[in-house]
Amino acid sequence: MEFIGFLVDVVMHIDKYLNVVIQNYGAWVYGLLFLIIFAETGLVVTPFLPGDSLLFAVGAFAALGSFEMPWLLSTLVAAAVLGDSANYAIGKYFGERLFSRKNSRIFKKEYLEKTHRFYEKHGKKTIVLARFVPVVRTFAPFVAGLGKMRYRDFFFYNITGGILWVAVLVLGGYYFGNVPLVKNNFSIAIFAIVFISCLPIIIEFWRHRRKRKGKNS
Repeated sequence: MEFIGFLVDVVMHIDKYLNVVIQNYGAWVYGLLFLIIFAETGLVVTPFLPGDSLLFAVGAFAALGSFEMPWLLSTLVAAAVLGDSANYAIGKYFGERLFSRKNSRIFKKEYLEKTHRFYEKHGKKTIVLARFVPVVRTFAPFVAGLGKMRYRDFFFYNITGGILWVAVLVLGGYYFGNVPLVKNNFSIAIFAIVFISCLPIIIEFWRHRRKRKGKNS
């Protein structure tokens, strides 16, 4: 519970934590950002890492001169694309074994089911759309590998989704993160970003629950 509380605090006050890291580590922050985004998109055990909120925050700091925009965008896009590629490979070669265990705290079948429903609704575009949905973002490339999606198709959507995701959120932070209303209420802005990104999951869960109730009644 303490770890969850700490994680929530990091996400909601990510601007303060990021400022401390920038002050202490300078250019090494690029490497740290690469590792976080790579892990959040590339490892099914770390869907809890900040994604959308982090990208928006670094965009806001880039507007203040803390980052060089070309380096920042290229680092984050590379991390997002390589992360999804690694996750695809893990799903392809190890997916069935990882999710064959019952009562696993990490490899929960409900995560797979949510992602499968997303695939059923959106098809191959899921790889792009899932970039903007927490948890689904982490499991979509894994499921693509597990389902043996052709890598050529996957890679096209992976590149497209990675560029769009990073560009939209980083540039959003760059242009709007330091607007006084947003800057003075940064935690609220981050909460709004997280809530909006989670909305597809909430809607899908609600629809699925209604269907189940309808079948049982």
